[in-house]
Amino acid sequence: MVTAIVFIRTELHAVNDVAEAIAGLEGVSEVYSVTGDLDLVALVRVRALDDVSAVVTDGIATIEGIVTTETHIAFRTYSRHDLEAAFAIGLD
Repeated sequence: MVTAIVFIRTELHAVNDVAEAIAGLEGVSEVYSVTGDLDLVALVRVRALDDVSAVVTDGIATIEGIVTTETHIAFRTYSRHDLEAAFAIGLD
């Protein structure tokens, strides 16, 4: 599984419509409206690296109202759940 985090800037009037359009794309698991320099953050979860390109280039980047995108590929996942499970091994 490959996870990519996509930072998205939109035209001011288009944030909601863009978010809904992105959320409807296959491979996009979540879309967040955020504060700061960005307008949206999308999480893309797909089977292969080539699929990231398809979702971002052929999907997200074609949506009207998007000004720019910046994509980051996740190397490793750290979460409270994963860390708790790792430290609980052999405690039973």
